[in-house]
Amino acid sequence: MTLARLDEVLAEAAAGGRGVGAFNVIQLEHAEALVAAAEQTGLPVVLQISENAVRYHGSLAPIALATRTIAERATAPCVLHLDHAVSEQLVDEAVALGFTSVMYDGSRLGDEANRTATRAVAQRCHAAGVSVEAELGEIGGKDGAHAPGVRTDPAAAQQFVADCGVDALAVAVGSSHAMTSRTAELDMELIAAIHQRVPVPLVLHGASGVPDADLVAAVRAGMTKVNIATHLNNAFTTALRRHLAEDPDLVDTRPYLGTARAAVSAEAARLLSMLALR
Repeated sequence: MTLARLDEVLAEAAAGGRGVGAFNVIQLEHAEALVAAAEQTGLPVVLQISENAVRYHGSLAPIALATRTIAERATAPCVLHLDHAVSEQLVDEAVALGFTSVMYDGSRLGDEANRTATRAVAQRCHAAGVSVEAELGEIGGKDGAHAPGVRTDPAAAQQFVADCGVDALAVAVGSSHAMTSRTAELDMELIAAIHQRVPVPLVLHGASGVPDADLVAAVRAGMTKVNIATHLNNAFTTALRRHLAEDPDLVDTRPYLGTARAAVSAEAARLLSMLALR
């Protein structure tokens, strides 16, 4: 199966009132686990490689090409997505490597500069057949971003999408990046209000800190793409630690990485089904 475009996957899900899981790829095991989850459930998945992951690996191509190869052989739709890219050069590299979607994050720029840069990125990516997600104002918890309580204004979000021509919009509605406790409280009324005004699918970043019931409620209120990273990293690390504790003499990396991969796959499959309101 060829890679899927984000705009097409989200449009189909939004039309059916469903959510789509978007999960981060850091190691090869993540890509394998997430694609296995998509195949098990028969649901689409967004495979996200962040600029932080690129920095960890030293370059984009190795992890991107490996993930792309796994995705292209999948029996379920897989979107290859560059997440939170602040570098336009990295966006252009991702397009050249065959990504089907990018998130350009110009939220740290001034408002007008963000709009100008995002619009230019969207025009280049659309010309190459690549979907674009953007962000109006920073999502809480990202590198010391705006204080809790700041929220996206529905009218401002509507105008931003009109100005920039993006395919999906990340909005601030109460979640925060890198949370290890699931205690975030989303503003469901705000999600519904933004959904009513904004003509493209909405994206929830920092969903690891949101309880299951609230994730389902957010989808019902109008959220479509749901980004979950830290929660799955916790599943990976917990399984790995348990395996090593049970076998402290183990030196072969495959058994414990395999256990961690299986844990991520199982939780990702559960999340995909839950977000699709199954």
